[in-house]
Amino acid sequence: MYELSLIALIMPLIVGLLAGFIGSKINKSFTHWITTLGIFISFAISCWILIEVFLNPFLSFNQNIYEWMSIAGFNFKAGILVDNLTASMMVVVTFISLMVHIYSIGYMRDDPGYHRFFCYISLFTFAMLLLVISNNLLQLFFGWEGVGLMSYLLIGFWYKKESAIKANFKAFIVNRVGDMGLILGIAVIFSVIGSLDYQTIFDSSTELVNAKITIINDYSVQAITLACLLLFVGAMGKSAQMPLHVWLPDSMEGPTPISALIHAATMVTAGVYMVARMSPLFELSSMALSVVLIVGATTAICSGLLGIVQFDIKRIIAYSTISQLGYMIVAAGVSAYSASIFHLMTHAFFKSLLFLAAGSVIIALHHEQDIRKMGGLRQYMPITYIATLIGSLSLIGFPGFAGFFSKDALIEAVAHSSNLGSEFAYYCVLIGVFITALYTFRFLFVVFHGDSRYKDVNQIKESSWVILIPLILLSIPSIIIAWPTLGILVFGDFFSNSIQQISSYELFGYKYQSPLKFLIHAFSGPVIYLSFIGIITAWVCYIKIPYLPEKISNQFVMIYKVLINKYYFDDFYEKVVARNTAKLGLVFWNFGDIKIIDDF
Repeated sequence: MYELSLIALIMPLIVGLLAGFIGSKINKSFTHWITTLGIFISFAISCWILIEVFLNPFLSFNQNIYEWMSIAGFNFKAGILVDNLTASMMVVVTFISLMVHIYSIGYMRDDPGYHRFFCYISLFTFAMLLLVISNNLLQLFFGWEGVGLMSYLLIGFWYKKESAIKANFKAFIVNRVGDMGLILGIAVIFSVIGSLDYQTIFDSSTELVNAKITIINDYSVQAITLACLLLFVGAMGKSAQMPLHVWLPDSMEGPTPISALIHAATMVTAGVYMVARMSPLFELSSMALSVVLIVGATTAICSGLLGIVQFDIKRIIAYSTISQLGYMIVAAGVSAYSASIFHLMTHAFFKSLLFLAAGSVIIALHHEQDIRKMGGLRQYMPITYIATLIGSLSLIGFPGFAGFFSKDALIEAVAHSSNLGSEFAYYCVLIGVFITALYTFRFLFVVFHGDSRYKDVNQIKESSWVILIPLILLSIPSIIIAWPTLGILVFGDFFSNSIQQISSYELFGYKYQSPLKFLIHAFSGPVIYLSFIGIITAWVCYIKIPYLPEKISNQFVMIYKVLINKYYFDDFYEKVVARNTAKLGLVFWNFGDIKIIDDF
């Protein structure tokens, strides 16, 4: 397993470098074949490892590869940790990456940066696998920063486009804010325990509980609480939790395959993964869990509301991603880490499906992204429509679809939690169910139903098979993946060697028997009915009475203005934080550099 894990890890690195350095000297076929084959090998190995851990549920492999550096008696090592959580994440990451590689052959076909694009997405996959497979916090941080760097290059892939340059710079800066929290959290842990190895940290966690960190004068806090809160700031940056969410919608400036890769299964879920991996620490701080819970709940409902007023097809899905990440964080905040990771997995399939389906629409309409200029595409793009419908039904939690099981399970956990803030979170996620159904079917009805509003309907045609095949392959797990895995991953003890969690009955207040009985049990709660009400509301507003949304927005002008301006977060950051920081920098430069250093 050690050798296989290493091959799965370094294969995307090798093929990415080959594509970058020699791809352009050969041809496009070499570039996409070599990178797709490399990712396929990683995916196949990941599947093999997952099968091994399924057959041996408590199998875990933790080995250091080499000593990175030794400073003042402290040894920092590079190593590999393969357990059930790692194996599951590896399969999800490599599968989505494989689908994106195949899809990109068609989507990026005429782009002059073809070789560079495949190089970037392969290296991005390597960085994400490095993050997932790490057995210590230092190596995780390198993977974390590698993902951030590659996302910067991918979001700004079209570097001659001013909006893309601003978007990747914004993503980079906001993520640095979160990363500062992460590195400070790592520093707190290291200062108390003297090691960054996961197992050593977990075994010595009582030292963090007993230690106090002085903040100002006589005011001190528990080291465990401070460390967890700082680690969570890192997760907020990567997983786009409010108020560090502003970078993700703007990152839609990158090519659509990047939206699927970064915003479905990889970069944005890194924060959720890290919180789950650090669960033995978070479980020791009730305050940290409550902060996680409240931030996640606020993000879930507030970003969902923003999705209702967007007109850019990719930004609607982007705000949906932020909202669903909020759900995952909420589940972690009530200690339902298995439900959080399970929703991460199902979300990876149906959200990447929706992003790639949106890309199919964008290609067909010659890069038109305004949904107000679409409509009636169902008859011209039947396969894309069916794929979008499947992704939409899974996203809203339609009974029987993968998203239904993962979302309902985590809402059950929130309903039975007694953590501070759990009641607030429960109402947020319930209202979020209605909002999700509303903006999702608004998107579906406006784009695919009604009369066509596109300027030349004769030019609209279904996408090529190289684009449709990933949609079909992603549709399958979006429907069925939860049926064989729900009992094992959420209600079973599959993650017991990876995360710390109480028994499923205490957590969910439900004795699991089968997926069918869980589905029937769900009809006794409000979740399914809220989804149906959301669908009906969308049908009334965008099919039956299409002038109603404009009438409502005119009636509630102030609320609409707040939503359309995204709660003024961007204005505050740009006009207050960034402008004053620039002024402060100018003062330091004038007086520090010029007056003191240069003159004096």
